[in-house]
Amino acid sequence: MAETFTSATNGPDDAPFRSRLSFDLDVDICVVGAGLAGLTVALEAARLGASVAVLEGRHVGWNASGNQLGTVMPGYSLPIGELIERVGLEDARELWALSKEGADYIRAVATEEAMPGIALTEGALEVSNVDAGETLISRLQTLSEDFETEVEGWQVDRVRDQLKTGHYFHGIYYPKAFQVDGRKYVHGLAALARRAGARIFEDTPVVSIDPSGIRKRIVTPSARLRASHIVLAGNIHLGAPLRRLSETLLPVWRYAAVTEPLGARLTDAITFQGSVSDSDGIDHFRIVEGDRLMWASPETTWDARPRRFGATIQQRISTIFPQLGKVGISDVFGGAVGVTVHDMPQIGQLRKGLWVASGFGRQGMNTAAMAGQLVARSILWGDERWRLFSPFELVWAGGTTGRVAGHLIGMWGRGSSAAAGALARYREGMRAKERIREARVAEASRQAGARPPIRHRPPPGPSRPVRPQPPSEAPDGAIPPVAASQESERIPDGSV
Repeated sequence: MAETFTSATNGPDDAPFRSRLSFDLDVDICVVGAGLAGLTVALEAARLGASVAVLEGRHVGWNASGNQLGTVMPGYSLPIGELIERVGLEDARELWALSKEGADYIRAVATEEAMPGIALTEGALEVSNVDAGETLISRLQTLSEDFETEVEGWQVDRVRDQLKTGHYFHGIYYPKAFQVDGRKYVHGLAALARRAGARIFEDTPVVSIDPSGIRKRIVTPSARLRASHIVLAGNIHLGAPLRRLSETLLPVWRYAAVTEPLGARLTDAITFQGSVSDSDGIDHFRIVEGDRLMWASPETTWDARPRRFGATIQQRISTIFPQLGKVGISDVFGGAVGVTVHDMPQIGQLRKGLWVASGFGRQGMNTAAMAGQLVARSILWGDERWRLFSPFELVWAGGTTGRVAGHLIGMWGRGSSAAAGALARYREGMRAKERIREARVAEASRQAGARPPIRHRPPPGPSRPVRPQPPSEAPDGAIPPVAASQESERIPDGSV
C-alpha cells in the first residue's frame, strides 16, 4: 500500500502517488521501476534539473524495496577477497568507497529530510557460526587498513554477552552501519522525488521499448512516452519487453517475520540493539519497537505465500534462542530480489541512452542507493565511475534449471553450515570438558602436594654399586672410551 510522506515542510501538493499514465509525455529521463534504485535516480536527476518520469507496473516499493530489514552498511555480496582477485586492489578500493557513499547517502536523506517514523538505530554485527578467529583477524586488517572501514573485532565472550546463545562465535562490529524502517524510507524517497519535480506513475507497466535513435520510445497500456535516456531499475519484474535482461538474474524470495511483543524476556536473549547477520547468510534479525524481533528466514528460489514461513521462522528463533520459548508471530512479509551470477550489482550503460541499475539481491540498501546516484550523475554530469562495474557483465542465470540448481545449492549450503556449526559447538564443548578435567586433576595434585611425602626405607642388604663414569680426559695418546649409543651402532658407510 502506498503511503503519503508527511513532515513539517510538506506542501498541499504532496498527494498519494497512485496515478496511471494516461497521456503521451516527453521527458529527459524515463525510469522503469519505483524501488530504491529507480527512485534514487529520479530524485537525484530531478534535483540536477532534468525532467523525469517513473513508470511502475504496480505501486511504489511493493516488492523487496519495501519489504526488507533495513540494514545499511558498506560492501557487496561478493566476498572482499574475491573482489580483490577479480578487479585488483585499487579498483576494489574504489568500488568499496562507492558502497560507503551509498550508505552515507541513505543516512543523509533519512536524517536531513526528517522522514517520520524512520526509526534509525546504530550498529551492525556480523557473527560467525564457527570458531574462525584467524580468519577474523585477516578480514579486520583488510577492512581497516586497505579499505578504510571502521570495524571492531569481537571475541566469543563479547558476542555471547550481547547474544546469549552458543550458536555464534567471533564477530565483526560495524559502528557506522545503521538500520531504518525500509518501507518508510522508500515512500519518503518517492515523496522527495515528487517534490523535486519527478513524476511517478503507478499501475503503468511497460509494454514495449524501442531504444534506438536519440529519443527512445516507451509504450504503456494507455499512453506513449519519449525520453533521451531510459533507466531499467525493475529487477526481475521488467516483463516481456526486457526478458533477456531479466533472465540474467536468478529470482530469490526471502521472507521475514515480526514477533509479538516479548517484554522483559527479550533481554534474557538479546541486548544488542543493532542488526545481526551470520556469516553464512542464514540468520538476519534485529529488535524493533523496543521488544519485538524482526527475523529473516533462509532464501528460496520459488514464490510462496509468506504465511507459510511463519512457523519456519518461529522454529529458527527457538533454535538459536531457546530461552525465548515459542514466540508469537504477528506479521510475515517478503519479496523477490534478483541475484546475479557474479554476486555484484548490474550498473552501467547497455547502449547509448539505455542504462541498467539492477541485481541488488543480497547486496544491501547501500548498493541500490549508490547505483541510483551514480547513474543520475553519469547521465547529467558525465561521471564515468560506472565503468568500474564493467568487469561484471550480464550473465544468463540459467532459467528454470538455474533456479533448481540455486535451490539445491542453497539447501546444501544451509546443511553444510549447520553441520559446521554443530561440529564447532561440539569441539567447544569437548574443550570445555577437557579444561574442567584438567582443573580437577590440578586441584587433586595440589591437595596431594599439601600432605607430607611418604618416605620408603630401602630394604636391608648391601647398597647397589655405582657405575663408574668415564674420565673426562684421556691420557696422552690414548683414545677415550665412547659410551654405547645409536651413533656407535650405525651401519658403516657403504654397507647399505
